[in-house]
Amino acid sequence: MAGHRVRSALCKLLKAAGLGAALLLLALLAVALLRTLTLDVHAGLQLARWEKTDSIPAQVSAEERAQLLHNFREAIRIPTVSFSPTECNTTALQQFTHFLPRAFPTVFSSPLVKHEVVANYSHLFTVPGSDPELQPYMLLSHIDVVPAAEGDGWDAPPFSADEIDGFIYGRGTIDNKQGVMGILQALEYLLQRGYRPRRGFYIGLGHDEEVHGLQGAQNIVALLQSRGARLAFVLDEGMAVLDGVIGGLQGPAAIIAISEKGHASVKLSVTTAPGHSSMPLGQSSIGILSAAVTRLEQNLMPRMLGLGPERGTFEHLAHKFVFPLKFIMSNLWLFSPLLARVMELKPDGNAFVRTTTAVTMFHSGVKLNIIPPYAEAFVNLRIHSAHSLQGVLEDIHSTVGDERVKMELVHGFDPLPISSYSETAFGYQVIKKTILDTFPQVTVAPGVCVGNTDSRHYVSLTDQIYRFLPTWFRPGDPRRFHGVNERISVKNFEEHVLFFLRFIQNCDVRKLPEPHGTGHEL
Repeated sequence: MAGHRVRSALCKLLKAAGLGAALLLLALLAVALLRTLTLDVHAGLQLARWEKTDSIPAQVSAEERAQLLHNFREAIRIPTVSFSPTECNTTALQQFTHFLPRAFPTVFSSPLVKHEVVANYSHLFTVPGSDPELQPYMLLSHIDVVPAAEGDGWDAPPFSADEIDGFIYGRGTIDNKQGVMGILQALEYLLQRGYRPRRGFYIGLGHDEEVHGLQGAQNIVALLQSRGARLAFVLDEGMAVLDGVIGGLQGPAAIIAISEKGHASVKLSVTTAPGHSSMPLGQSSIGILSAAVTRLEQNLMPRMLGLGPERGTFEHLAHKFVFPLKFIMSNLWLFSPLLARVMELKPDGNAFVRTTTAVTMFHSGVKLNIIPPYAEAFVNLRIHSAHSLQGVLEDIHSTVGDERVKMELVHGFDPLPISSYSETAFGYQVIKKTILDTFPQVTVAPGVCVGNTDSRHYVSLTDQIYRFLPTWFRPGDPRRFHGVNERISVKNFEEHVLFFLRFIQNCDVRKLPEPHGTGHEL
């Protein structure tokens, strides 16, 4: 009898627990559905209410179009390659310095523009504004490119700037001479048309961004610091317009990176006694290190999707997905673990999920019949915004779990601070407006840059750093970045010029319009 009462009580308890769980699930789904239906990604500035600043139309003549393409091709043909922090093509960099005044005679002859060569090959342009009360901003790009060889399988020589089916091929076409030439060409046209900026600005062109910017960007920053400069914001390369690149997204999206991942280069090494290969002594230095590397590759860094700027990316793009993706993207607070498991299946998706681990170099051995006493491997990690350099080092030490493996940090820094994308964030909103002026059909969203840029050196001059160029990436194009057949369409390069022609004028607004009155950040 007592047993029956216990079973009955237990049954009631289980039913109550089940009912409670069902009600909780229904409540969570109701909240998620309500958020999906009411998330207002369009809340923000009323673009029509902006103070009018674009007195010079964003258009070029047929003659100007031919000239801007000629200039761009000439820039691509100069092989400004950076090989390492201590080795770059200085002859080509010097050639580029001589090329710039020929390509942009008005910029270099205008009394409004001050030009300085920094660290021998980088360039700083200062354009003062007519209203000294308005804080200046800065545009960044870099002159140098990564190595490329025709034997890698290019359809056109990598420094030929040949045109094939409406595309200009060459190293630097999308990283980053389209930015260098687009900015200067826009300034050239504005000055020719009698433009004088209300808000002053700087243009910084680094010559060693591909090898950390330790000479170019750092010396430009030091020069500006010595003059007491403070910047309203910085705009550099980083993200782009993605069309068909994000699976399930309807229409193109322009992603403005508001941060970039951190970086760590770590050396792992093992030292053992040498010996003859005929009498092996158990595990060799290669075997010990290989096991450690294998553990790192098999035990990935923790999932952190939704804990960084990528949450804002998906929520801003949610309305462009169809169900059920729209439901999932609108509610990362609930579905981020599920989405992370799906995204990590592909390398480009995995980069947004966690700190990535890539073993890039492995050295050991000097002779076929000698057991090597030393082995070393280099691991490159790109640190998620919610992670830290110290946390990464601790995770590596824990995963390797072998005191015979020595760990040394070669180079590293934390993820960059997250810049504001609120309705009152001047830089973000001006970039957004210019994107929509240029490409009305796109959706704009904040995001994170998985690579690193020169802009990270500018954190002492401003806390508002953004990374975007109006370069269009379609399926397959991301592989061209630092890869084979890097290219840009003729039309898209012209769009860069028109974008910056609008952008410089849009920055002349004295202040942003009053916010729309919602609490959503755009």
